[in-house]
Amino acid sequence: MNGRVIAGRYELATILGQGGMGQVWTAYDQRLDRRVAVKLLRPDRVAGPSDSVAAEDLRRRFVRECRVTAQVDHPGLVTVHDAGSDGDDLYLVMQYVEGADLADHLAEHDPYPWPWAVAIAAQLCAVLSAVHAVPIVHRDLKPRNAMVKPDGTLTVLDLGIASVMDTDTTRLTHTGSPIGSPAYMAPEQAMGGAVGPYTDLYALGVLLHELLSGNVPFAGSTALGVLHRHLYEPPLPVRHLRPEVPEALEALVLRLLSKDPQDRPASAQEVYESLRPLLPAGGTPSGPLDPTRPFLRPQAPWPDRATVPAPAPVPAQQAPAPAQQPPSRPNVAQAVDDVKRLLGEGRITQAVDILGGILPAAAQEHGEHSPVVRILRKQYAATLMDDGQYRRALPELRRLADDRAAAAGPADSQTLQFRYDAALCLEQLGEAAAALAEYRAVLPYYDNGYATSVGPGRAFDIRHRIGHLLLGVGDHTAGRAQLQALLHDTERTYGPHHPLPTELRRQLTHHQDVRGSM
Repeated sequence: MNGRVIAGRYELATILGQGGMGQVWTAYDQRLDRRVAVKLLRPDRVAGPSDSVAAEDLRRRFVRECRVTAQVDHPGLVTVHDAGSDGDDLYLVMQYVEGADLADHLAEHDPYPWPWAVAIAAQLCAVLSAVHAVPIVHRDLKPRNAMVKPDGTLTVLDLGIASVMDTDTTRLTHTGSPIGSPAYMAPEQAMGGAVGPYTDLYALGVLLHELLSGNVPFAGSTALGVLHRHLYEPPLPVRHLRPEVPEALEALVLRLLSKDPQDRPASAQEVYESLRPLLPAGGTPSGPLDPTRPFLRPQAPWPDRATVPAPAPVPAQQAPAPAQQPPSRPNVAQAVDDVKRLLGEGRITQAVDILGGILPAAAQEHGEHSPVVRILRKQYAATLMDDGQYRRALPELRRLADDRAAAAGPADSQTLQFRYDAALCLEQLGEAAAALAEYRAVLPYYDNGYATSVGPGRAFDIRHRIGHLLLGVGDHTAGRAQLQALLHDTERTYGPHHPLPTELRRQLTHHQDVRGSM
């Protein structure tokens, strides 16, 4: 972990990527206890280390441009939370996006299904329409700058080098300096000429060609060689490589890759309308990260969201380029101290990520069944529960329960605690039948006094929960009988005026009144 705090609020955690002008980090917003991404730019690297006046002017223009780009309100564009300067750095705080960047998504699905490519392009058109309306030109549209989220929606990440088109707004980039990635750069951009929405449409054509064919249309061993091909060579039609691609889609890609901007589609809206007949009209998504899902099931709930793993502390996303750094060995002891401090400060999200990230390293260093790993896993599960992440806590608790039962037996108090916590997770997740089964499985151990340290209270609590679950699943007779028997036992143990029997009488009366009115 880096530990540097930007603007007194954003604690840098793990570097995601770095380039010539700066770095991108995962970070934690200490005030709101949430993950964010922080982009740091060094003005002296952009303007030159000896040009302090230009660097200061760059700071002012950077913040101004961030304010303009923050005007873009679209669900397909990463949200900008904050921007400013900290020491020698300019910083941009953005929404942390979960998923896979489009370059990795393409690499994992070869060949890329052409309906997926259409769905990606359609979503990009929606984003570009909103961006161009500001008006802004993205100038660096490429797979590394787009994320496919687990629900299949696309998020465009980086407007950091976008050029504001208003004539009365000073541009961040210098006139005549081509900014962008050579493989996706339009001819007019490569020549340092005026750019506009048509420039982004060309990049969209390059991206579509890459999704459909597996390669960019113009490649080369040098940047100048690539730019020369953009200027003078015609692209290879994608159907020469993949005959199953619809002719209309191939024709659209060729129009987008026209050398003359006037020969390209007039707007992202026009491109979307061309793509619309090719979008899927029905069916079932193939699973998480299926970019056709938003079109197959528009506005549908995201049923598998809770099963998607949370981002690891070192995710390969939201980065302009992979960081070339030797891997460092995590310090387990330091991580434990950090977790204790964070939990004391109420920063649960950050503590969860540290614990989840340190567990594999601790298992490799000490062994999966070592006391150190067991303690870490126990803390991880407890912290996940504290954070309300019951879906992620459940497998950890089951693993802990199985390991403890193998070592100490099923009647061990710690084994029972893990199983009880797992039942709580199931109950919170709405899996009533599974929760009932787990509560019923552990109840006899508590009734028979195996876990003497918790007294009769735990058995009463489990019986109370079983009664409520029975009522919840519609078995009113069994649920009421469960609560009635519990009332009798708690009155005998605690007396009639104890809060638990008092609450049970209230619940039974309420249930009887409700049933009587039906």
